[in-house]
Amino acid sequence: MKDDTGAAVRVPAEVRRIVSLVPSLTESVAATAPETLVGATDWCAHPAGLDVTRVRGTKNPDLETIRALRPDVVLANAEENREPDISALRQAGLAVWVTRIETLDEAFTSLDRMFRLACRADRPGWLDLAEEAWREPMRGPRRTAVIPIWRRPWMVVGRDTFTGDVLRRLGVDNLYADHPERYPKVPLPELVDRAPDLVVLPDEPYAFAADDGPEAFPGLDCVLVSGRDLTWYGPSLVAARGRLAACLAAEAR
Repeated sequence: MKDDTGAAVRVPAEVRRIVSLVPSLTESVAATAPETLVGATDWCAHPAGLDVTRVRGTKNPDLETIRALRPDVVLANAEENREPDISALRQAGLAVWVTRIETLDEAFTSLDRMFRLACRADRPGWLDLAEEAWREPMRGPRRTAVIPIWRRPWMVVGRDTFTGDVLRRLGVDNLYADHPERYPKVPLPELVDRAPDLVVLPDEPYAFAADDGPEAFPGLDCVLVSGRDLTWYGPSLVAARGRLAACLAAEAR
């Protein structure tokens, strides 16, 4: 079988032990087949109280600990995880299934394939609910936005991102969607001069808050949103549309 990157992966007929290197995928497995999850990164914060072996971060996983867990499959993501780590795990004889997700539609397709092919599990019911939640197209006037993800230096969402597609589905167009980089560094004066309708400030990866972020954009409408709602693909997608739409609507009034 081939993962999202086209790499052939030898997944055993029965999968009993899974290590996840991606917070979204960890939450997805925990909500679907929790008995199979034996390892996750330190950044895997959902569900709360997750009791599995921690394998450090997404960018610096503890390869020895992962190997010692004897997983049937390791779940990774082309954006979240580094190719050298994926290659090292494969060279150690582990089956590593890599997802590639840049749009909502890709998320739905990728998660379906991951569960059926990589996890040897049935398609979860929450995935059907998530697809239904996002099926109806957004109607009404559109707005433009810049979406900072870091400060010092300022970085924003650029081209080909899941975040950009989520906002597009909610009637908000990313002013940096055509930038050659996916997460460009942009000087703050330029962001202000673009005069977007909105500045969308998520609470991850940088924890923007009411007193940390909006003050940098005087005269512009800023909206604080959950980074999990904006960037995670998994069970959170069931309710993410409603929560994000409510935040954006509140700012529009």
